[in-house]
Amino acid sequence: MQKRFFLSVVVVWGIVLCSATTQAQTDKESLTTLIENARQEWGVPGLAVAVVKDGQTILSAGFGVRETGKPDLVDADTLFAIASNSKAFTAAVLAQLQEESRVHWSNKVQKHLPWMQLYDPWVSAELRVDDLLCHRSGLGTFSGDLLWWGTAYSPEEVLRRTRHLPPEGSFRAHYGYSNLMFLAAGEVIRVADQRSWGDAVKARILEPLEMQRTATSVTQLTELGNAATPHKTTETGNEVVPWVNWDTMAAAGGLISSASDMSKWVRVQLDRGKVDDSRRLFSEASSRRMWTSHMPMALSEAALKRNPSTHFRAYGLGWVLSDYKGRLTVSHGGGYDGMYSHVLLVPDDRLGIVVLTNSMTGISSSMAMTIADRFLGGVQTEWLKDGLERDRTGRQDFAARIVKATTPTVTDSKPSRELTHYTGNFTCPLYGDAEIVLEGEKLVLKLKPNPDLVADLEHLQLDTWIIRWRKQFAWFAEGTIQFVPDAAGSFQELRLDVPNDDLWFHELKLKRIPGSPSGK
Repeated sequence: MQKRFFLSVVVVWGIVLCSATTQAQTDKESLTTLIENARQEWGVPGLAVAVVKDGQTILSAGFGVRETGKPDLVDADTLFAIASNSKAFTAAVLAQLQEESRVHWSNKVQKHLPWMQLYDPWVSAELRVDDLLCHRSGLGTFSGDLLWWGTAYSPEEVLRRTRHLPPEGSFRAHYGYSNLMFLAAGEVIRVADQRSWGDAVKARILEPLEMQRTATSVTQLTELGNAATPHKTTETGNEVVPWVNWDTMAAAGGLISSASDMSKWVRVQLDRGKVDDSRRLFSEASSRRMWTSHMPMALSEAALKRNPSTHFRAYGLGWVLSDYKGRLTVSHGGGYDGMYSHVLLVPDDRLGIVVLTNSMTGISSSMAMTIADRFLGGVQTEWLKDGLERDRTGRQDFAARIVKATTPTVTDSKPSRELTHYTGNFTCPLYGDAEIVLEGEKLVLKLKPNPDLVADLEHLQLDTWIIRWRKQFAWFAEGTIQFVPDAAGSFQELRLDVPNDDLWFHELKLKRIPGSPSGK
C-alpha cells in the first residue's frame, strides 16, 4: 500500500513537473515570437531581452543583428549601452558606503565636495547626498548636459561650471531630471571610497555578481568584443553612428552591459540586495530607501489615458517608482547616442525585465510593459502597437520642428554686414569658448569644448544663419544661429537654436571676448 502510494505520488509529481516544463517552454517560445515580430515591425536592427521570474532567468536572448546590413547576430552576451540605467548602480554603491558609515544620505554634499556650488549659496550649502539621486536640485531637466557631452572636461570641471546654470524651479519642490547631480554623486563616491566611480562599481557590484560582460567605459569594448553598433533612427530607417565616450558622466549613464549580465543585477534587486545565503550587496533597509518615493513626478493626461491603473509616479534613489495593476513597479529608461534601454521590476511578483536595443525608438519600454502584462494578467494593453504609433508620430514631429526652425520668414533678405564682420571669438561662462571664422566665402562655427561641434553656416535671413553640422549626431541635426548686435551695430552675442529634446543649446550665452575684433 505504501509502495503504491509512493509510486502514485511520483507519477503525479512527474506529470506536474512535465506540465510546468512544457508551460515554461511554451511561454518562452511565445515570448521570443512576440519579441522578434515586434523588432521587425518597429524596424529595430537588434535587441536583447532578459526576463527573471521567481529567482530564475527564464529568458536571456538576442534578436536581430548587431549592425544593420551586416550578418553578426545579437545574442545574450552582446554589449549595449544601458545609459541612465547606470544610475541605480551609483545609488547602490552609495548605499554600501552609507552602511559602512563612510557616507550618510543626509550628509551635506559640501562635506565631501567643498568646492561644489549651484545657483544659490544656501542651496549649495544645504544640498545633501540623497538630493543628488532624486532630481530635486531645482535645475531643469537635462540642464547643462552640453557640459559633459563630447567635451574634455573632467567631472569636477563640469560641476564647477554648474554654478552658472539658473534654476528652473524651487529646491526640493521641483522635479528636474539632472545628470549633473549624478556626476556629483560619482564624485562623492570617488572621495569617500578613494577610487574612481568605475573602479568602485567594478569591485563592489560587477565582480561579486560575476558580471564579466559589463564595461564601465567604451575604451573596454575592443577587449570584450561582441558589441552592438549604435544607430540613429530616422523617418526613413536606421543610420550607423559611432560609439561616443561617456566617461565624464559615467556615474549618470556610463555602463555598457548585456542581457545575461543584467539578469544578474535584476535578480539581486528583486532579492533586496541578497546575492546568496551568505552574501549581500546591500541591506533590505537600503533597498527600501532606494525604492521609497523621494520626489513626486507629474502624471500627464496622456499617460493617465494610456494607463488608467496608474495613480502615482515618483523618483526614488536612482529608480522611477509607480503603481500598475495594484502593484509597485520599479523601473528606469536609458538613452545613449544610438541606443535605448529599459529595466522594469515588479517586486511583489518577483518579476524583472530588461530590454536593450541598438536603436533610438521606444520599443524598449513598450516591450517591457507587454511582457509584464503576460505575467501579471488582467487587461492586456496594446503597448507595442500604441508605442509604435507614438514613435512614428514623434519622429515626424521632430523632423517638422527642424524644418520650421530653418525655414525663412523674411524673403529676399541679405546679411546686414560683410562676412568678416560676423567673425570673432566668443565665450560663455557656463560652456567655454566659440569661434566664428571665415573659410573661403563661408562662415564656420566652432564650439571649442567639443571638437566635433563644427558647422558651416548658410544664410537664412537677416542676421540669422542655418547651422549645417559637418558630422552627424544622434540627438540633433540642423539649427540656427543669430548674430545679435549692440546699439552701434557690432555683433556682440550669439544665440543658438538647435531643435532637440536632450541637449540645450539655448543655455549657451556666448558673448564676444573683449579684445576680439569688434565686428564693425
